[in-house]
Amino acid sequence: MTAAQMTSTSAGDGAEVAAKGTTEKRRLEGSLGVPSIVFMVIAAAAPITVIGGNSPIAIGNGPGSGAPLGFLIAGLVMILFSVGFVTMTPYVKEAGAFFSYVATASGARMGVGTAFTALVTYYGIQIGCYGYVGWAIGDLVTAFGGPDIPWPVYSFAAIAAVAVIGYHNIDVSSKFLAVALVCEIGIVCILDVAVFINGGPEGISWHSFDVSHVTDSGFGIAILYALTGFIGFESTAVYRDEAKNPSRTIPLATYAAVLIIGVFYTISTWALVTGAGASKARSVALETVSGNANMMIDMAGQYAGVVVRDIMQVLLVTSIFACVLSFHNIISRYQFTLANKGVLPAALGVAHPKHDAPSRSSILTTVLGALLLLILVVAGLDPLGGVFGYCAAIATCGMMILMLVSSVSVFVFFRRHHEIVGNPVTTTIVPLLASLGLAACLVFILVNFTMVTGGSMAVSVILALIPFLAFAGGFVTAAASPRMRGRFMANVL
Repeated sequence: MTAAQMTSTSAGDGAEVAAKGTTEKRRLEGSLGVPSIVFMVIAAAAPITVIGGNSPIAIGNGPGSGAPLGFLIAGLVMILFSVGFVTMTPYVKEAGAFFSYVATASGARMGVGTAFTALVTYYGIQIGCYGYVGWAIGDLVTAFGGPDIPWPVYSFAAIAAVAVIGYHNIDVSSKFLAVALVCEIGIVCILDVAVFINGGPEGISWHSFDVSHVTDSGFGIAILYALTGFIGFESTAVYRDEAKNPSRTIPLATYAAVLIIGVFYTISTWALVTGAGASKARSVALETVSGNANMMIDMAGQYAGVVVRDIMQVLLVTSIFACVLSFHNIISRYQFTLANKGVLPAALGVAHPKHDAPSRSSILTTVLGALLLLILVVAGLDPLGGVFGYCAAIATCGMMILMLVSSVSVFVFFRRHHEIVGNPVTTTIVPLLASLGLAACLVFILVNFTMVTGGSMAVSVILALIPFLAFAGGFVTAAASPRMRGRFMANVL
């Protein structure tokens, strides 16, 4: 097979539908540019939520003042992964992100396994964030003197709001996410600047980037929690069909998203260390981990004033809402693509004639999300340690599996297609380095999974197995159905 054959666009299932004389539309269209896609991807990362939640955990349970170096290294690993991801993008003509890349390199069985893992991962982080946003809204309302209403009420209200926005054209989501993202990044930048101008109680801690921290106890924990903040960054490829000039837009959006997220996380975590003082950063962060304080919010009040602190509390809620909206869009498009490849019911692969959106898939995403959350509520799980903690743990493990399999697939793809003349650095060396780094991260996550979940060993083992079982289930399903494999690969090459 030649490179030209691999890059050609197949009519695929869309042609099948047209031949049957139906007016159903099975391909999304749009004109999203680099900024719009970057906004949606970074919104899924929920920057203010990561700085308010992940960073204190990374500092308190990790290497203390050395946590910013962990975030820097995590960002470099993501850049290494992105190089292979972007290099292979011209040869992947589907809006399927991870599973399309894996299928192109390794076939339908691996592709369907990856798709199932992705769905479990994104549903996991979405449900977890619904629990988080319910708690955050309730906390905000009571902080301003409002009534104490059970958190599930707010969570299901958020689901309803996301359902309405997600049902419509992606432009509606992108505009909301752009505003929310600019506001949340802006408010954290105000805090960062205020801290660095003041210098903190011990001055700016340049020692935070000393390579000696690599040997500190708990340094890997900082990398772990930094990596979880990148979940959803590969969704640049999910919006391929709705992007203008995707062969240019997707690579640029991917690099921009990773660089912005990585730099923002590193500098803002460094600001938290500086604001607390390098020698006291761990103890201050542990107060947040224990639930007795909020490092980011308290520091905003101390260095930037009460008004900034109050605005930050509000934007924390909008950040989590933007996060669940982003993941709703990602899941809906995953399901839409899988339906048109014979993996899910065909009805989910029909675009709305007016909104040009995967509206049927969006409805399913809403219904399943509500049902799964209801099960957890009935089970009596608390919104943070239970719903968010458990679901985010599943998503973290799943994301590492997805990135590792995808990175290996980039290497495999270019080894199998020697006719493609490429730079060995980007087609071989960097993907191998990224694979090694991601494999090390996955091993560390599994070894320390009880710390990630906050639960018992038995609960942690069950949660860790879920994404692996999803992969195995997809692999076996594809292996048992030749017809599915044929349809799945129809538009891949």
